[in-house]
Amino acid sequence: MTAFPYGEKHEILPGIAIRFRDAGHILGAAMVELWLQEGEVAKKLVFSGDVGQYDGLILKDPETIEEADAVILESTYGDRLHRELKLTLAEIGEIIRSAGTENGNILIPAFAIGRSQELLYLFGRYYEEWGLDQWQVFLDSPMAIEASRIYWDYPELYDEEAVAFHNDKSMMPHLKNLHFTPKPEQSKAINAVRSGAIIIAGSGMCNGGRILHHLKHNIERPECSLIMTGYQAEGTLGRALVDGAREVVIHGRSAHVRAALHTIGGLSAHGDQNDLLRWAGGFVNHPELYVVHGDEPVKKIFRDAVEQRLHLKASIPVSGDVLSFGP
Repeated sequence: MTAFPYGEKHEILPGIAIRFRDAGHILGAAMVELWLQEGEVAKKLVFSGDVGQYDGLILKDPETIEEADAVILESTYGDRLHRELKLTLAEIGEIIRSAGTENGNILIPAFAIGRSQELLYLFGRYYEEWGLDQWQVFLDSPMAIEASRIYWDYPELYDEEAVAFHNDKSMMPHLKNLHFTPKPEQSKAINAVRSGAIIIAGSGMCNGGRILHHLKHNIERPECSLIMTGYQAEGTLGRALVDGAREVVIHGRSAHVRAALHTIGGLSAHGDQNDLLRWAGGFVNHPELYVVHGDEPVKKIFRDAVEQRLHLKASIPVSGDVLSFGP
């Protein structure tokens, strides 16, 4: 395996060259520029990958690419706009402050890469304002722990605010009361804590992982809180909880949902419709766009938005379609 830094163009096969660009999604996420040469015919294909939000929490904005003959573009949130970040932050702070009077715990299911690091970053930035000195914070995911260390070691990929925060702090991240619990016995010990714990654990959709053990010990306790910060797919336990299920099955055992449930929007690593259109609008030579990676209704809505707002030709490919570059 060969690693290429962002921004360097490399010929990987005769007539095929590649370059990675920063997608602003999660650390290391990349857009792909692909140059194809056959005889006198030269074409350029761009894969968007997952496009991040502009003005996000930690990482730089998605890089602009100005030229392509064809673009394969994701559409995960192509039908909606994210909530304003300032409203999301105000809500998180209020939940934490209110939960502090209930003498229970706060559970936060979170994806190991991206969401967990954003939460720790926010906890560090708003440590005093949110009253986090009253809590013990547990990052209970071996993958999230390792990813957090990696995030901390690459400030050159941060935006200006995150760089300033990183340079002002001597520890990773800046939380006096943060506990890493990579070992199973450390994770199990958390369940003896009946009050004052904020537990960040995977999986983000509650369909496996350590969060299930913490739910089993806390979800029937009305003094506890559950904060859902990410997308919950159909058929997952997380989706059932967000949809208002009052009874769920965890590890084969039925449990009544008595903990306070909070669903927080605005923290997605994916760009919303405006972000996707802003990125696609960076092309100056009007390439053809192929809309992928979204639910079928979403892809249609986003395709229409591309055509109406950017005046670009867009289509939705199906399995088996072939993209042919002519002279």
